[in-house]
Amino acid sequence: MAKFSYKGRDLKGKKAGQISASSKREAVVKLSQTGIKVQFIEEIPETLFTKDLSFGRKVKLKHFVIFLRQFSTLLKAGVTMVDATRILGQQTENKHLRNALLDIEQELKEGNPLSLACSKHKKIFTPIFINMVRAGEAGGNLDDTLDRLAVQYEKQHDMQKKITAALTYPVIVGIMAIVVLIFLLIAIVPTFVDLFAEFGGELPTITKFVLKASDFMQNAWYVIVLFIFAIIALIITLKKNKATKYYFDYFLLKIPVIGKMLQKASLAKFTRTFSSLFSSSVPVLQAMAIVEEVVGNEVIAGVIKKSRNSLEKGQSITGPMVSHWAFPPLVTQMIVIGEETGSLDSMLTKVADFYEKEVEYSTDQIKTLIEPIMILLLAVIVGTIVASILIPMFQIFNQVGTY
Repeated sequence: MAKFSYKGRDLKGKKAGQISASSKREAVVKLSQTGIKVQFIEEIPETLFTKDLSFGRKVKLKHFVIFLRQFSTLLKAGVTMVDATRILGQQTENKHLRNALLDIEQELKEGNPLSLACSKHKKIFTPIFINMVRAGEAGGNLDDTLDRLAVQYEKQHDMQKKITAALTYPVIVGIMAIVVLIFLLIAIVPTFVDLFAEFGGELPTITKFVLKASDFMQNAWYVIVLFIFAIIALIITLKKNKATKYYFDYFLLKIPVIGKMLQKASLAKFTRTFSSLFSSSVPVLQAMAIVEEVVGNEVIAGVIKKSRNSLEKGQSITGPMVSHWAFPPLVTQMIVIGEETGSLDSMLTKVADFYEKEVEYSTDQIKTLIEPIMILLLAVIVGTIVASILIPMFQIFNQVGTY
């Protein structure tokens, strides 16, 4: 949303200030509604200091779910769409959503449909939302569509929380292990270097290794920092490039235990989203194109694309899925049954429910498996350093004892 500087007059005299709007025309309309007759208006160039900084998703899933629930409730209560949009815009805490709803309210007043108004804010309203709303408008059941969307995003939010919780513990323990390692190598190990040198003698291999690691950490720590930044930059680059992201996602899916969890999460998202779009009367080919973009895994997205091409040729949707390892027989068989019985949305929902429960089970399993592994890793790191110090110390004590 752009910002505009204006000068004008109202009943009390001259006015000047700034206003946010998606266009100059909209800014003039907003000002005229407040009783200001605009004499001069121009857009303020966006700079680093004036633009709104946003990292990641502009509207959190939990806030978006609340918005959908409230919007559906207001429409079912008989509140007009314009009034419902204004009410939600006034009470929402997220400034990005609030500004978008103010724009949408103006679009609705001008007679534009909700789907068209939302499509102008693609950073907030996803293709799934826009297409389902468009289908709901055509079918006259927008309130039910919003409820279905709320369930869709709620399930997605819950699954993301479970996966994040499962991976947070090993990350925290891993960071703690690195901090402890750095502390021991920089603060503790160097205090014994002079002692070992004074008594001379051949040091054990493990002690030599730890002393070299300590020396490297003190004198060339920047190499490690640069290496970490290089790895992070490489991962970001691989994820941004669609061709390399395929191999990155392929690698993630092949990681023991974690890969299975990510596979189930992607299948749950695929079936849940496809079911929501299909049950909202979005054309099946269009629904598959949307799912392909939002599933979040290039390996599975590639199979969905092949399935869409297969369907366009009049062939079965499950053909490419059956021959691919990422799609278990449960998924393909349930889709086939759904096609044959005319209940594809229902079958997809059942598959989504199953895999969402599987993801929950997998996250619990990962927590159970990783906890002892991380504790053992931390014990090995600390134990190695302690042993590298104690072994030569015992040798020194033995030498002293012989005199």
